Amino acid sequence: MAQAQPRIKGQEVSIQVLMNNVVQQSLVDIKSFDSSELLTILTEEYLGETTARYDEIYKGYSFRLEANIETRNYLDFRAAIVNKARRRIAGIRVNIGVTLVFPNGPRVRVLLKDVHFGEMPLNVPGRSEYVTVQLQGNGESIQIN
Repeated sequence: MAQAQPRIKGQEVSIQVLMNNVVQQSLVDIKSFDSSELLTILTEEYLGETTARYDEIYKGYSFRLEANIETRNYLDFRAAIVNKARRRIAGIRVNIGVTLVFPNGPRVRVLLKDVHFGEMPLNVPGRSEYVTVQLQGNGESIQIN
């Protein structure tokens, strides 16, 4: 029986949010991150055939990030995203870089390119709990290096 390889944990993953290639220091206390490639399965059935035919279409990616904030810089970042969406500021490009450092040596960088944002909740759960923010959205392509 082959010996199992050590699995990667969250402590071996770093995530950076970049606006116009500048790391946003306001998003360093990241609690969780999810990313998914969006594929749609097409199904077609034809007369005289005993099974359906399948194909798939790539529709980009989605992501969700949850973090605590330490400074007002996050609110400035959020305002820039809103102003981009309202067409008040041109030329803003946001990428998300995820670096995975595997226990057996390899370092893999995943780049979510040209992120487009959806809802951006800010949650104040209680007196003794940290303020939490969420970013979620979609994009067209992921690059893996």
